Amino acid sequence: MRRRQFIAGSLAAIAFPHALFAAGAAYDPTPQMVSIKPQYAVGELLILPRSHYLYLVTAPGQAMRYGVGVGKAGLEFTGTATIDVKKEWPTWRPTDEMIEREPKTYARFIGNTDAQPGGPSNPLGARALYLFQNGRDTYFRIHGTTQPSSIGRSVSNGCIRMLNEHVKDLYQRVPIGTKVTVL
Repeated sequence: MRRRQFIAGSLAAIAFPHALFAAGAAYDPTPQMVSIKPQYAVGELLILPRSHYLYLVTAPGQAMRYGVGVGKAGLEFTGTATIDVKKEWPTWRPTDEMIEREPKTYARFIGNTDAQPGGPSNPLGARALYLFQNGRDTYFRIHGTTQPSSIGRSVSNGCIRMLNEHVKDLYQRVPIGTKVTVL
């Protein structure tokens, strides 16, 4: 077990001591029901970036767990937000900060307001849940991905990535106004 896995597992165990974590278990992004602390509200989303899991609380002490990809060091979102917008096959445009950090990658977006139309090749994938704080867009999303190998890794520009089939399932389960906590 690597140090990072040990730390991630320890943090998850603190947040979710009743979860069914096997020591040294391989990462599994497959959605599954798990036990959690009963203090979390039904319908709330909890994200543990260090362990690469998102939890949808389905009943007191129970949650559906999904594997996710998260932001690279220094780009991750933490705190509490609400889902104020949901979109199927959303359009996408990199933020100004993304363009500034990686001008070669995002060269086609420099000096214009172009956006990539929704569809199978769009980086936001099949669905996007837009995170807001105090009515303001954070520019962080929970969304699908065209890079399934990024699930279980910290490689995004800050958004929470899910496999397209998983984000479609989550999209149907959570309404506008859902509370999201990223620990």
